[in-house]
Amino acid sequence: YYLRKPQGASFSIERVFNDVRNALPQEIHIKVAVSRFQSKGLCARIYNIIEAIFRQEDVNHITGDVHFLAFLLRGKRTVLTIHDLVSIHRLKGFQRLLSIFFWYWLPIKRVRIVTVISEFTKKDLLRHINIHPNKIRVIYDPVSPVFQPVLKEFNQHKPVILQFNTGKHKNLERVAEALKSISCHLRIIGKLDNEQQLALQKSEIDYSVVSSITDDEVLDEYRCCDLLVLASTFEGFGLPIVEAQATGRPVVTSNLCSMPEVAGHAACLVDP
Repeated sequence: YYLRKPQGASFSIERVFNDVRNALPQEIHIKVAVSRFQSKGLCARIYNIIEAIFRQEDVNHITGDVHFLAFLLRGKRTVLTIHDLVSIHRLKGFQRLLSIFFWYWLPIKRVRIVTVISEFTKKDLLRHINIHPNKIRVIYDPVSPVFQPVLKEFNQHKPVILQFNTGKHKNLERVAEALKSISCHLRIIGKLDNEQQLALQKSEIDYSVVSSITDDEVLDEYRCCDLLVLASTFEGFGLPIVEAQATGRPVVTSNLCSMPEVAGHAACLVDP
């Protein structure tokens, strides 16, 4: 299993594939290869590509966010998981073309199988990349067995609303605007930038922030909240949706991308 070097407060890929590995039969011999450097800059990425060559096994699975590792691996023995196409939607012009070629088209051409985490991501991939549909497998993200129902009386006077991550597509500024004048406590997992702090102050919201928390602390956040909000503008899956549902917490999420597919009929869908 090839994993990126973690950065910031984002560990969803690592959590997903830790659960996958724990569920594999015992007779399968597993190795985990974490890239030496974060995926930033040309020199660091070239080093990671070369390093990956010497770590190959019978099956090589690139778990996401380091697609370029496929460039020099044995293609017929390599699987690539693509979680989303957020970079294509975010970039414009020449940068967008570079992203399509080096981050998606070339790695996809090099590997034997591509797995994606939702039907939405498959359709998005086929819309932007010339690839035969039979090469793509939809395999949804698993929910860790540690997420079990925990009863909690809903705080009707001042509910704790949980918001995971603070990337631009997580839409925190609009969430703050929507919660203005509502008695609640917004619990944010991640680091705030200046714009987000100003938006929260402007909306006069009672909030708290925590980052770099452990898996046990993540579980406690779900147990202690009254509901989850994931009003993102883009998601390839939306793991907090199913984690909150498995814990027994109501979910408010967006009515676009993969989120209605993942939430099913068990969430309040909103226009983000």
